[in-house]
Amino acid sequence: MMPSPPPKNEADNSASPNRNLDSACPNTPPPLSIHQRIGPRFAGAIAFYTVLPVPQHWPEFNRIASFAPFVGVLLGTSLGAIDWGLATLGMPRVTRSVLIILTGIALTGGLHLDGAMDTADGLATIDPQKRLVVMADSATGAFGAMAAIAIVGLKIAALSELPEHRWLALAAIAGWGRWGQVVAIARYPYLKTQGKGAFHKASIHPQQDWIPGLALLIGLSALTWALSPEAWGMAIGTAIGGATIAILTAAWFNRKLGGHTGDTYGAVVEWTEAILLVLLTVVHP
Repeated sequence: MMPSPPPKNEADNSASPNRNLDSACPNTPPPLSIHQRIGPRFAGAIAFYTVLPVPQHWPEFNRIASFAPFVGVLLGTSLGAIDWGLATLGMPRVTRSVLIILTGIALTGGLHLDGAMDTADGLATIDPQKRLVVMADSATGAFGAMAAIAIVGLKIAALSELPEHRWLALAAIAGWGRWGQVVAIARYPYLKTQGKGAFHKASIHPQQDWIPGLALLIGLSALTWALSPEAWGMAIGTAIGGATIAILTAAWFNRKLGGHTGDTYGAVVEWTEAILLVLLTVVHP
């Protein structure tokens, strides 16, 4: 005769009312905190957009484009701190301006400037069908060299004309330039099936990823006004001018090429920075 099964332990069941649910989903991970979601992406943005060292196990590269304006403000603020240190040592403003612009290029590994140069070479090609091919060529042409000289020259000349609020200007132009890149990624088609910019387009959330950077940069203008009420014109001009220049620059390259590539993303950053810095020479107090 087969033995009877042991009686059911009702106390155990009452102690675990969600027992069936727990056993059905034994491997469900707990929800990630805001820090766990944002931290790796911000680290990924720093690793991608700069040459700053980041531990290999930190970065996550999904949707890092939305953090580009934050990286820009971080870079600009760092350059402002370096500029302040050089001023404390008594270095003349023009010399400081040259060193600061060159340091900015070095900290990004020339990523955006290289894109601006390649874009200039491509747009100089008469045949629209060959523009992407020319832009993909690693060799720098005459128009690319001229574009680099124009961008760097404009930045140095304009920064040299700013006697005060230089760190805020540097933070603002770097932030707005990269916000323009986010707009280009979100609004316009990507023209290649592969490339450095392809994963940006594939992971972007166009309805929302441009908002955090915009809020940050408007807040930066508000900070400028709060710290220096006499600089209200610079604060307003930076916000309105930065957004306008970023949007129009992204739209202009789209009109010329019918979309964007990783190179034109860099061109949007560089030209927005240069033009906005020139504008700041007019609206600074």
